[in-house]
Amino acid sequence: QVQLVESGGGLVQAGGSLRLSCVASGMIFSIATMGWYRQAPGKQRELVARITGSGSTNYADSVKGRFTISRDNAKNTVYLQMNSLKPEDTSVYYCSYRGMMNYWGKGTLVTVSS
Repeated sequence: QVQLVESGGGLVQAGGSLRLSCVASGMIFSIATMGWYRQAPGKQRELVARITGSGSTNYADSVKGRFTISRDNAKNTVYLQMNSLKPEDTSVYYCSYRGMMNYWGKGTLVTVSS
């Protein structure tokens, strides 16, 4: 059974930083493609960043140069380091795993105040 548990969200001022973590279980993590998505109120869920098992990454244009996705296979954990946060980054952030279907965590709220 796939489980994804996010943590690290919170309230931060614009320009600040946060690091999100997602602990995964129920798959062979070292070869899993993992991602971070976000959904703001009234908007569709959107991809923020993705990392493959081999470490290849891709990012939404809106976060390039500010956010970094990484993984620790020994800890079955994927991270999202978010720097230079902006009010428009305010969203619920979801960890995802692309397996036979897309799996999602419950999300963690990030609020960036101006």
